[in-house]
Amino acid sequence: MITLLSKIFIKNRNDTSDVKVREKYGMLCGTVGIFLNALLSVAKIITGTLTGAISIVADGVNNVTDAGSSVITLFGFRLASKPTDPKHPFGHGRIEYISGLIVAVLIIVVGAELAVSSIETLINPEKIEINIAAMIILGVSVAVKLYMAFYNYAVAKKISSAAMKATGADSISDSVSTLAVLVCAIVAYFTDLSLDGYVGLLVSVFIIFSGIKSMIEIVNLLIGTAPDPALIKEIAEFVKQYPAVRGIHDLVVHSYGVGRTMITLHAEVDAKSNIMEAHDCIDNIEHDLAEKFRCSAVIHLDPVVTDDPKLNLIRDCSQNIVKSINPEFSIHDFRMNEGPTHTNVIFDLVLTHDAIKNEKEIVKIVSDGITNLDPSYRCVINVDIPYASDK
Repeated sequence: MITLLSKIFIKNRNDTSDVKVREKYGMLCGTVGIFLNALLSVAKIITGTLTGAISIVADGVNNVTDAGSSVITLFGFRLASKPTDPKHPFGHGRIEYISGLIVAVLIIVVGAELAVSSIETLINPEKIEINIAAMIILGVSVAVKLYMAFYNYAVAKKISSAAMKATGADSISDSVSTLAVLVCAIVAYFTDLSLDGYVGLLVSVFIIFSGIKSMIEIVNLLIGTAPDPALIKEIAEFVKQYPAVRGIHDLVVHSYGVGRTMITLHAEVDAKSNIMEAHDCIDNIEHDLAEKFRCSAVIHLDPVVTDDPKLNLIRDCSQNIVKSINPEFSIHDFRMNEGPTHTNVIFDLVLTHDAIKNEKEIVKIVSDGITNLDPSYRCVINVDIPYASDK
Protein backbone atom coordinates (compact mmCIF):
# COMPACT_ATOMS: atom_id res chain seq x y z
CA MET A 1 0.00 0.00 0.00
CA ILE A 2 2.78 2.44 0.94
CA THR A 3 4.60 1.70 -2.32
CA LEU A 4 1.44 2.39 -4.31
CA LEU A 5 0.65 5.59 -2.39
CA SER A 6 4.24 6.82 -2.77
CA LYS A 7 3.97 6.38 -6.53
CA ILE A 8 0.80 8.46 -6.52
CA PHE A 9 1.71 11.23 -4.06
CA ILE A 10 5.52 11.54 -4.07
CA LYS A 11 7.16 13.06 -7.11
CA ASN A 12 10.74 11.86 -7.73
CA ARG A 13 10.20 9.36 -4.92
CA ASN A 14 13.59 7.69 -5.47
CA ASP A 15 15.53 10.92 -4.88
CA THR A 16 15.66 10.33 -1.12
CA SER A 17 18.50 12.81 -0.59
CA ASP A 18 15.98 15.56 -1.40
CA VAL A 19 14.64 17.04 1.84
CA LYS A 20 11.16 17.53 0.34
CA VAL A 21 10.99 13.91 -0.80
CA ARG A 22 11.93 12.75 2.72
CA GLU A 23 9.28 15.04 4.18
CA LYS A 24 6.61 13.52 1.92
CA TYR A 25 7.62 9.99 2.92
CA GLY A 26 7.35 10.96 6.58
CA MET A 27 3.98 12.62 6.06
CA LEU A 28 2.65 9.63 4.12
CA CYS A 29 3.78 7.04 6.68
CA GLY A 30 2.56 9.20 9.55
CA THR A 31 -0.91 9.62 7.99
CA VAL A 32 -1.27 5.89 7.29
CA GLY A 33 -0.07 5.12 10.82
CA ILE A 34 -2.65 7.44 12.39
CA PHE A 35 -5.47 5.85 10.38
CA LEU A 36 -4.52 2.22 11.11
CA ASN A 37 -3.77 2.80 14.81
CA ALA A 38 -7.07 4.63 15.28
CA LEU A 39 -8.99 1.68 13.84
CA LEU A 40 -7.11 -0.84 15.97
CA SER A 41 -7.48 1.16 19.18
CA VAL A 42 -11.24 1.54 18.83
CA ALA A 43 -11.70 -2.17 18.07
CA LYS A 44 -9.50 -3.32 20.98
CA ILE A 45 -10.87 -0.95 23.63
CA ILE A 46 -14.45 -1.94 22.81
CA THR A 47 -13.53 -5.66 22.77
CA GLY A 48 -11.51 -5.44 25.98
CA THR A 49 -14.27 -3.57 27.79
CA LEU A 50 -16.89 -6.11 26.75
CA THR A 51 -14.76 -9.13 27.70
CA GLY A 52 -13.19 -7.65 30.83
CA ALA A 53 -9.66 -8.41 29.59
CA ILE A 54 -7.28 -5.76 30.92
CA SER A 55 -4.55 -6.91 28.51
CA ILE A 56 -6.78 -6.18 25.50
CA VAL A 57 -7.79 -2.76 26.84
CA ALA A 58 -4.16 -1.94 27.56
CA ASP A 59 -3.22 -3.03 24.05
CA GLY A 60 -5.92 -0.72 22.68
CA VAL A 61 -4.65 2.20 24.75
CA ASN A 62 -1.18 1.40 23.40
CA ASN A 63 -2.55 1.89 19.88
CA VAL A 64 -3.95 5.29 20.88
CA THR A 65 -0.43 6.22 21.94
CA ASP A 66 0.86 4.84 18.65
CA ALA A 67 -1.49 7.15 16.77
CA GLY A 68 -0.05 10.01 18.80
CA SER A 69 3.44 8.81 17.90
CA SER A 70 2.49 8.92 14.23
CA VAL A 71 1.28 12.50 14.67
CA ILE A 72 4.61 13.40 16.28
CA THR A 73 6.53 11.73 13.45
CA LEU A 74 4.40 13.53 10.88
CA PHE A 75 5.03 16.96 12.38
CA GLY A 76 8.67 16.08 13.01
CA PHE A 77 9.26 15.53 9.31
CA ARG A 78 7.32 18.68 8.51
CA LEU A 79 9.43 20.84 10.82
CA ALA A 80 12.69 19.13 9.83
CA SER A 81 12.16 20.16 6.20
CA LYS A 82 12.04 23.88 7.07
CA PRO A 83 14.73 25.88 5.25
CA THR A 84 17.63 27.60 6.96
CA ASP A 85 17.15 30.90 8.75
CA PRO A 86 19.46 33.37 10.57
CA LYS A 87 19.11 31.53 13.88
CA HIS A 88 19.45 28.07 12.33
CA PRO A 89 21.99 28.39 9.49
CA PHE A 90 22.32 24.58 9.28
CA GLY A 91 18.59 24.01 8.92
CA HIS A 92 16.19 22.10 11.17
CA GLY A 93 17.03 18.51 10.20
CA ARG A 94 17.72 17.36 13.75
CA ILE A 95 14.09 18.00 14.72
CA GLU A 96 13.48 14.61 13.11
CA TYR A 97 15.74 13.05 15.77
CA ILE A 98 13.82 14.86 18.50
CA SER A 99 10.50 13.51 17.20
CA GLY A 100 11.99 10.02 17.23
CA LEU A 101 13.16 10.56 20.80
CA ILE A 102 9.64 11.57 21.86
CA VAL A 103 8.26 8.40 20.25
CA ALA A 104 10.82 6.34 22.18
CA VAL A 105 9.80 8.02 25.44
CA LEU A 106 6.13 7.30 24.70
CA ILE A 107 6.98 3.63 24.13
CA ILE A 108 8.59 3.48 27.59
CA VAL A 109 5.66 5.26 29.23
CA VAL A 110 3.15 2.87 27.65
CA GLY A 111 5.24 -0.10 28.80
CA ALA A 112 5.33 1.24 32.35
CA GLU A 113 1.56 1.86 32.40
CA LEU A 114 0.91 -1.65 31.11
CA ALA A 115 3.20 -3.06 33.82
CA VAL A 116 1.21 -1.24 36.52
CA SER A 117 -2.12 -2.48 35.09
CA SER A 118 -0.80 -6.04 34.85
CA ILE A 119 0.42 -6.04 38.47
CA GLU A 120 -2.98 -4.74 39.59
CA THR A 121 -4.62 -7.61 37.66
CA LEU A 122 -2.33 -10.13 39.36
CA ILE A 123 -3.22 -8.72 42.79
CA ASN A 124 -6.96 -8.52 42.06
CA PRO A 125 -7.73 -11.06 39.30
CA GLU A 126 -11.10 -10.88 37.54
CA LYS A 127 -12.83 -13.43 35.34
CA ILE A 128 -12.64 -12.57 31.64
CA GLU A 129 -15.06 -13.61 28.90
CA ILE A 130 -13.19 -14.20 25.64
CA ASN A 131 -15.07 -14.91 22.42
CA ILE A 132 -14.12 -15.79 18.85
CA ALA A 133 -14.66 -12.19 17.68
CA ALA A 134 -12.10 -10.93 20.19
CA MET A 135 -9.52 -13.45 18.99
CA ILE A 136 -10.14 -12.52 15.35
CA ILE A 137 -9.66 -8.83 16.15
CA LEU A 138 -6.40 -9.59 17.94
CA GLY A 139 -5.19 -11.76 15.05
CA VAL A 140 -5.95 -9.03 12.52
CA SER A 141 -4.18 -6.53 14.77
CA VAL A 142 -1.01 -8.66 14.80
CA ALA A 143 -1.04 -8.81 10.99
CA VAL A 144 -1.62 -5.05 10.65
CA LYS A 145 1.16 -4.21 13.11
CA LEU A 146 3.61 -6.49 11.32
CA TYR A 147 2.74 -4.74 8.08
CA MET A 148 3.28 -1.35 9.73
CA ALA A 149 6.64 -2.49 11.07
CA PHE A 150 7.59 -3.71 7.60
CA TYR A 151 6.83 -0.45 5.81
CA ASN A 152 8.28 1.73 8.59
CA TYR A 153 11.58 -0.15 8.54
CA ALA A 154 11.62 -0.19 4.73
CA VAL A 155 11.06 3.57 4.52
CA ALA A 156 13.53 4.21 7.38
CA LYS A 157 16.20 2.35 5.42
CA LYS A 158 15.26 4.08 2.17
CA ILE A 159 15.48 7.61 3.57
CA SER A 160 17.92 6.96 6.47
CA SER A 161 15.47 8.09 9.13
CA ALA A 162 15.98 7.51 12.87
CA ALA A 163 12.41 8.62 13.59
CA MET A 164 10.93 6.09 11.16
CA LYS A 165 13.18 3.38 12.60
CA ALA A 166 11.86 4.18 16.09
CA THR A 167 8.30 3.96 14.78
CA GLY A 168 9.13 0.60 13.19
CA ALA A 169 10.51 -0.65 16.52
CA ASP A 170 7.29 0.52 18.16
CA SER A 171 5.24 -1.49 15.65
CA ILE A 172 7.34 -4.61 16.27
CA SER A 173 6.84 -4.32 20.02
CA ASP A 174 3.12 -3.82 19.45
CA SER A 175 2.83 -6.92 17.26
CA VAL A 176 4.64 -9.03 19.87
CA SER A 177 2.53 -7.67 22.72
CA THR A 178 -0.71 -8.22 20.79
CA LEU A 179 0.39 -11.76 19.88
CA ALA A 180 1.00 -12.44 23.56
CA VAL A 181 -2.45 -11.09 24.39
CA LEU A 182 -3.92 -13.32 21.67
CA VAL A 183 -2.22 -16.40 23.14
CA CYS A 184 -3.56 -15.40 26.53
CA ALA A 185 -7.08 -15.06 25.08
CA ILE A 186 -6.90 -18.47 23.38
CA VAL A 187 -5.79 -20.14 26.64
CA ALA A 188 -8.60 -18.40 28.55
CA TYR A 189 -11.15 -19.46 25.91
CA PHE A 190 -10.32 -23.17 25.98
CA THR A 191 -9.37 -23.49 29.68
CA ASP A 192 -10.07 -21.91 33.05
CA LEU A 193 -6.44 -20.72 33.24
CA SER A 194 -6.05 -16.92 33.28
CA LEU A 195 -2.67 -15.64 32.14
CA ASP A 196 -3.90 -12.09 31.60
CA GLY A 197 -1.77 -10.38 34.26
CA TYR A 198 1.36 -12.48 33.64
CA VAL A 199 1.27 -11.94 29.89
CA GLY A 200 0.61 -8.23 30.34
CA LEU A 201 3.63 -7.92 32.64
CA LEU A 202 5.86 -9.86 30.25
CA VAL A 203 4.75 -7.71 27.33
CA SER A 204 5.35 -4.51 29.30
CA VAL A 205 8.99 -5.50 29.92
CA PHE A 206 9.46 -6.13 26.20
CA ILE A 207 7.93 -2.75 25.31
CA ILE A 208 10.09 -0.87 27.84
CA PHE A 209 13.24 -2.60 26.56
CA SER A 210 12.34 -1.69 22.96
CA GLY A 211 11.76 1.95 23.92
CA ILE A 212 15.07 2.21 25.80
CA LYS A 213 16.95 0.71 22.83
CA SER A 214 15.38 3.23 20.43
CA MET A 215 16.09 6.09 22.84
CA ILE A 216 19.79 5.18 23.11
CA GLU A 217 20.15 5.05 19.31
CA ILE A 218 18.53 8.47 18.84
CA VAL A 219 20.37 10.12 21.74
CA ASN A 220 23.62 8.97 20.13
CA LEU A 221 22.57 10.71 16.91
CA LEU A 222 21.81 13.92 18.81
CA ILE A 223 25.15 13.79 20.62
CA GLY A 224 27.00 13.02 17.40
CA THR A 225 28.27 9.66 16.21
CA ALA A 226 31.15 8.70 13.97
CA PRO A 227 30.19 8.75 10.27
CA ASP A 228 29.83 5.55 8.28
CA PRO A 229 33.33 4.16 7.51
CA ALA A 230 32.18 3.37 3.97
CA LEU A 231 31.29 7.04 3.47
CA ILE A 232 34.68 8.16 4.81
CA LYS A 233 36.48 5.76 2.48
CA GLU A 234 34.43 6.97 -0.47
CA ILE A 235 35.16 10.64 0.31
CA ALA A 236 38.88 9.97 0.75
CA GLU A 237 39.15 8.03 -2.52
CA PHE A 238 37.15 10.70 -4.34
CA VAL A 239 39.50 13.50 -3.22
CA LYS A 240 42.69 11.50 -3.81
CA GLN A 241 41.77 10.87 -7.44
CA TYR A 242 42.80 14.45 -8.29
CA PRO A 243 46.44 14.46 -9.50
CA ALA A 244 47.39 17.55 -7.45
CA VAL A 245 46.38 15.91 -4.16
CA ARG A 246 49.24 13.99 -2.48
CA GLY A 247 47.20 12.92 0.53
CA ILE A 248 44.47 14.00 2.95
CA HIS A 249 44.03 14.20 6.72
CA ASP A 250 41.82 15.80 9.37
CA LEU A 251 38.69 14.64 7.56
CA VAL A 252 35.56 15.61 9.52
CA VAL A 253 31.92 15.00 8.62
CA HIS A 254 29.31 17.07 10.46
CA SER A 255 25.68 15.95 10.12
CA TYR A 256 22.78 18.26 10.87
CA GLY A 257 20.22 15.77 9.60
CA VAL A 258 19.96 13.89 6.32
CA GLY A 259 20.65 16.21 3.40
CA ARG A 260 22.42 18.70 5.68
CA THR A 261 26.02 17.55 5.87
CA MET A 262 29.27 19.50 6.10
CA ILE A 263 32.62 18.00 5.10
CA THR A 264 35.96 19.54 6.07
CA LEU A 265 39.42 18.14 5.34
CA HIS A 266 43.05 19.02 4.69
CA ALA A 267 44.35 18.23 1.20
CA GLU A 268 48.12 17.94 0.80
CA VAL A 269 49.66 19.48 -2.34
CA ASP A 270 53.25 19.93 -3.48
CA ALA A 271 54.75 22.96 -1.75
CA LYS A 272 56.41 24.00 -5.02
CA SER A 273 53.18 23.96 -7.05
CA ASN A 274 51.71 27.20 -8.39
CA ILE A 275 49.55 28.62 -5.59
CA MET A 276 46.84 29.88 -7.96
CA GLU A 277 46.63 26.55 -9.77
CA ALA A 278 46.53 24.63 -6.48
CA HIS A 279 43.80 26.93 -5.15
CA ASP A 280 41.80 26.48 -8.34
CA CYS A 281 42.08 22.69 -7.98
CA ILE A 282 40.87 22.83 -4.36
CA ASP A 283 37.91 24.98 -5.42
CA ASN A 284 37.00 22.38 -8.03
CA ILE A 285 37.22 19.55 -5.50
CA GLU A 286 34.96 21.45 -3.08
CA HIS A 287 32.42 21.97 -5.85
CA ASP A 288 32.57 18.32 -6.96
CA LEU A 289 32.24 17.07 -3.38
CA ALA A 290 29.14 19.23 -2.88
CA GLU A 291 27.62 17.86 -6.09
CA LYS A 292 28.36 14.19 -5.38
CA PHE A 293 27.61 14.01 -1.67
CA ARG A 294 24.91 16.72 -1.39
CA CYS A 295 26.95 18.57 1.20
CA SER A 296 28.81 21.77 1.98
CA ALA A 297 32.56 21.17 1.60
CA VAL A 298 35.50 23.16 2.94
CA ILE A 299 39.08 22.08 2.13
CA HIS A 300 42.25 23.46 3.69
CA LEU A 301 45.17 23.51 1.27
CA ASP A 302 48.18 21.94 2.99
CA PRO A 303 51.57 22.40 1.20
CA VAL A 304 54.02 19.53 1.72
CA VAL A 305 57.68 19.24 0.76
CA THR A 306 58.21 16.20 -1.46
CA ASP A 307 61.74 16.64 -2.89
CA ASP A 308 63.91 17.09 0.24
CA PRO A 309 65.73 13.75 0.82
CA LYS A 310 66.69 14.54 4.41
CA LEU A 311 63.20 15.63 5.40
CA ASN A 312 61.65 12.59 3.69
CA LEU A 313 64.07 10.29 5.51
CA ILE A 314 63.35 11.77 8.94
CA ARG A 315 59.61 11.75 8.22
CA ASP A 316 59.74 8.04 7.31
CA CYS A 317 61.80 7.26 10.42
CA SER A 318 59.35 9.21 12.59
CA GLN A 319 56.43 7.38 11.00
CA ASN A 320 58.10 4.03 11.75
CA ILE A 321 58.65 5.02 15.38
CA VAL A 322 54.99 5.95 15.72
CA LYS A 323 53.77 2.78 13.96
CA SER A 324 55.97 0.63 16.22
CA ILE A 325 53.92 1.87 19.18
CA ASN A 326 50.57 1.25 17.50
CA PRO A 327 49.94 0.57 13.78
CA GLU A 328 46.80 2.71 13.99
CA PHE A 329 48.76 5.83 14.97
CA SER A 330 49.88 8.21 12.20
CA ILE A 331 51.55 11.58 11.58
CA HIS A 332 50.94 14.46 9.19
CA ASP A 333 51.93 18.10 8.61
CA PHE A 334 55.59 17.08 9.02
CA ARG A 335 58.21 19.82 8.68
CA MET A 336 61.66 20.74 10.01
CA ASN A 337 63.04 24.14 11.00
CA GLU A 338 66.83 24.07 11.19
CA GLY A 339 68.69 26.51 13.46
CA PRO A 340 72.34 27.02 14.45
CA THR A 341 72.06 24.91 17.64
CA HIS A 342 69.11 22.61 17.07
CA THR A 343 66.40 21.54 14.60
CA ASN A 344 62.70 21.62 15.44
CA VAL A 345 60.89 18.54 14.14
CA ILE A 346 57.26 19.59 13.93
CA PHE A 347 54.27 17.37 13.17
CA ASP A 348 50.78 16.29 14.23
CA LEU A 349 50.50 12.91 15.93
CA VAL A 350 47.15 11.16 15.46
CA LEU A 351 46.24 8.76 18.28
CA THR A 352 43.28 6.46 18.73
CA HIS A 353 40.60 7.53 21.20
CA ASP A 354 41.55 4.92 23.78
CA ALA A 355 45.21 6.04 23.67
CA ILE A 356 44.53 9.66 24.62
CA LYS A 357 44.70 8.80 28.31
CA ASN A 358 48.37 7.86 27.76
CA GLU A 359 49.09 10.91 25.57
CA LYS A 360 52.08 12.22 27.59
CA GLU A 361 53.80 8.83 27.74
CA ILE A 362 53.33 8.24 24.00
CA VAL A 363 54.61 11.70 23.08
CA LYS A 364 57.71 11.10 25.22
CA ILE A 365 58.42 7.75 23.57
CA VAL A 366 58.09 9.31 20.10
CA SER A 367 60.24 12.34 21.07
CA ASP A 368 62.95 10.16 22.57
CA GLY A 369 62.96 7.93 19.49
CA ILE A 370 63.44 10.89 17.14
CA THR A 371 66.09 12.50 19.38
CA ASN A 372 68.02 9.22 19.27
CA LEU A 373 68.31 9.73 15.51
CA ASP A 374 70.14 13.02 16.16
CA PRO A 375 70.57 14.76 19.55
CA SER A 376 70.02 18.15 17.86
CA TYR A 377 66.41 17.22 17.01
CA ARG A 378 63.74 18.71 19.26
CA CYS A 379 60.16 17.54 18.73
CA VAL A 380 57.19 19.89 18.61
CA ILE A 381 54.23 17.52 18.58
CA ASN A 382 50.55 18.40 18.38
CA VAL A 383 48.28 15.51 19.35
CA ASP A 384 45.16 14.84 17.27
CA ILE A 385 42.36 12.28 17.46
CA PRO A 386 40.51 10.97 14.39
CA TYR A 387 37.00 12.37 13.89
CA ALA A 388 36.33 9.90 11.08
CA SER A 389 37.71 6.54 10.05
CA ASP A 390 37.29 4.23 7.06
CA LYS A 391 37.60 1.15 9.33
